[in-house]
Amino acid sequence: MPGRLRHFSSCVFAIVAVSLAMTVTWAASERWEFDRIIGRVERQYGDLEAVRLRLLAWESLLRDSAGLDERQQLRAVNNFFNLQLRFGDDQTLWRQADYWATPVEALRIGAADCEDYAIAKYLSLRQLGVPSSKLRITYVKAVRLNQPHMVLTYYERPDAMPLVLDNLVGGILPASQRSDLVPVYAFNGEGLWLPGARGDKQVGDSKRLSRWQDLLKKMHAEGFPAGSGF
Repeated sequence: MPGRLRHFSSCVFAIVAVSLAMTVTWAASERWEFDRIIGRVERQYGDLEAVRLRLLAWESLLRDSAGLDERQQLRAVNNFFNLQLRFGDDQTLWRQADYWATPVEALRIGAADCEDYAIAKYLSLRQLGVPSSKLRITYVKAVRLNQPHMVLTYYERPDAMPLVLDNLVGGILPASQRSDLVPVYAFNGEGLWLPGARGDKQVGDSKRLSRWQDLLKKMHAEGFPAGSGF
């Protein structure tokens, strides 16, 4: 997220105060039909072999990871997107200051900003059946880079130390070993949290996040089923 540090202090207020967006719901339990999804991509952008191969690799990841335990699924999904996608900032990739790409958009161009990595990992793990209560897309300040950043965090139990899935670090580490990250807010398909001395405090739901709702609408247009909540 280079170039956006000047907006950092106002991000929490802007996210919490954003007006209620149209509700878009999602069914993580419905099987994704990749033939349909790939067909829509090819009709819109042409029959590009590299894009098809990346999308088929994503389908294979989900199929092959379905029988693994959650820790193994975390590693498989984290490694897949960290290896498949090169980093690029939103201005370079999308000619916008802040753009949340769907996993299909990121895989189509083979590149992603930090929030795109976190979103793709979150949606993939939800499709594999990991409960949303265990997953949060977490907006942080990357201290060493002195800039905003986004990661995915996994809570094995509500009171557990979260594990951090990050495109900057290959391995999955507990948050206690990521002193370079300072949490600002977190969200998933059900809620919005702010950090506090006594633990994170839920302050709303993700329906207040207009960019998240827009992203789910884009996925529905790409051929993903709409349903009952990601």
